[in-house]
Amino acid sequence: METNLTNLTTVLLIATSLAMDSLAVSLAKGSLINKSKTENAIKAGLYFGFFQFIMPLIGWYLGVKLLTIVSQIDHWIAFSILAAIGLKMIYDSFHNPTENKNFKTKTMIILAVATSIDALIVGISFAFLKYPIWQLAISAGLITFLLSFVGVIVGVRLKRLLGNKVKIIGGLILVLIGLKILINHLFV
Repeated sequence: METNLTNLTTVLLIATSLAMDSLAVSLAKGSLINKSKTENAIKAGLYFGFFQFIMPLIGWYLGVKLLTIVSQIDHWIAFSILAAIGLKMIYDSFHNPTENKNFKTKTMIILAVATSIDALIVGISFAFLKYPIWQLAISAGLITFLLSFVGVIVGVRLKRLLGNKVKIIGGLILVLIGLKILINHLFV
């Protein structure tokens, strides 16, 4: 029988692992701006944190009915979005060296959804296992907010150190995250 501490530790580890893609994207987004703006870090934290909070809840409530449908295409959706944005970042690093402050609502929502599709599936699995979902949703949202906030700040600093190369690195990170999601769902 698991103790409450074991349950909390498990939930925090799952929440942290769900936040890793958002952290990587936040690093990449931070690398696109020249000056650290707290508002951009807060915006990234809010978007990514909110979707990491809400997606497990949605997954929990969708349960069994959508599992087969979503699990058949979620990896293709996430891969396509992340690869397209990553390749655009790489392209822009060569053809558009000016500052890109693309923290627009539409872009942030697309990225937040793409990085939280796994949280949807985790929510569905929690429904199957009859685990409570609120602890995971709140933990995932808060941890993702914090890591995304820090990711933007660190991304700006990396750009200062590495210059325009950080856009290429950020773009490659997004493409690799998309590939990881695709490979995990196709072969694991």
